[in-house]
Amino acid sequence: MAGRQSARVASTPSRVARNPISRRQIETVIARSSGVFGLAFGAQTLPTVFEQAGQTVVGWSAPMTTLVFGSLVFAGVASALKRWIVPANVIVVVAWFAAMISWPLSLADPSAPVDGRPWPWFLCTVATAAAAVAWPVWASTATLFIAPLTYGVVRLSPAGGETDVDLVALDIVYAVLLGGAVLIIITLLRQAAAAVDLAQSLALERYSTAIGQHATEVERVRVDAIVHDSVLTTLLASARAVTADSQRLSARMALNAMGYVREAATSSPSTTETVSLAELARRISDEVVALGAEFEVRSPAGAGESDGGIPGDVAEAVYSAAVQSMVNSVQHAGTRPDVARWVSVGRSLSCPLVIEVGDTGDGFVFDEVPTARIGLRVSIIERVANAGGKVDVDSAPGEGTVVTIRWPDPSDDGPPAWEREAGTGVTTA
Repeated sequence: MAGRQSARVASTPSRVARNPISRRQIETVIARSSGVFGLAFGAQTLPTVFEQAGQTVVGWSAPMTTLVFGSLVFAGVASALKRWIVPANVIVVVAWFAAMISWPLSLADPSAPVDGRPWPWFLCTVATAAAAVAWPVWASTATLFIAPLTYGVVRLSPAGGETDVDLVALDIVYAVLLGGAVLIIITLLRQAAAAVDLAQSLALERYSTAIGQHATEVERVRVDAIVHDSVLTTLLASARAVTADSQRLSARMALNAMGYVREAATSSPSTTETVSLAELARRISDEVVALGAEFEVRSPAGAGESDGGIPGDVAEAVYSAAVQSMVNSVQHAGTRPDVARWVSVGRSLSCPLVIEVGDTGDGFVFDEVPTARIGLRVSIIERVANAGGKVDVDSAPGEGTVVTIRWPDPSDDGPPAWEREAGTGVTTA
């Protein structure tokens, strides 16, 4: 039909944004970075360990070296497995302090200290980083200062070489600055992750509130649609009933209206049960008989009881929208004997459910329908959209109306209903 106006309304599924950062993810990154950091510094320290091994007591060197470097390996493995991270890093800190404090007892000849810094010094920052991973800020901050000071005391002792205070002070400051930088980075990352987690929890709380409000609005639309479909339409039909046929139609609509109101007051459509396509087609066919109007009913070809499963609430929504579309056609398409009406239930390549209600009657301009007329906008379009579907209303004055209900909303609309060739699009018998 040339010059048709098409009103297309579709529900758009929401996209769930993936959380790019969380406290758990940050803790994993921190632990693995610290583990790699410790293994790298440990590998760099091994040559110094071998150089100083000849000057230390075997009974100290072997177990202490095994303890320190074994703890580094354990921390690296724990960070990779994301298990035992805290105890592994605590062991690293304890092992380092044990090696550093016992260093004066390690020398084979206390009167001949080793050349250069004792090898535990090179792992001082590793110990402070492990403390930052395993302990809260106050404990890791204390370790940041205690570990370099412990080294300084040992370095100033005869076993540590009785180094000048100025050089020892520089080493302590260097260790505090480097360890402090690591501690600050870890603390900032944790604070940022905690802020993101808090924002996400608040967003989820607001989302839950919005969902509740949406559910209330959906229920309001449903009740409004029932009132319009079952009560207001019946009253309007009764007011216009001047012939015997129209009076019988009004009486049937009144009986249906009372049934709908009773059902709405006691229950809501089930979201767990499913309805077959054939069963939905039978319900619509029965309603055609109840309306007493001349509708050509087209059923899906080969649709059995097991033909697809439509959720109960969706089936109820599209059924009610289809019935309202038929009522609208009876009331507004005109009473000329040449007006043809049809209802088609089937499926297409993109949609498991397609319902088409059409006529060749008076037609209308969609944009000129008053907003107060909720039959089309609420009882049909909004009701189907809330169920996840889509409604196309194609009409033009003097050229009839075609209401096409699709569920779910297809990604590819395909050609309009009036351009489809016979035998394509909706499957009919």
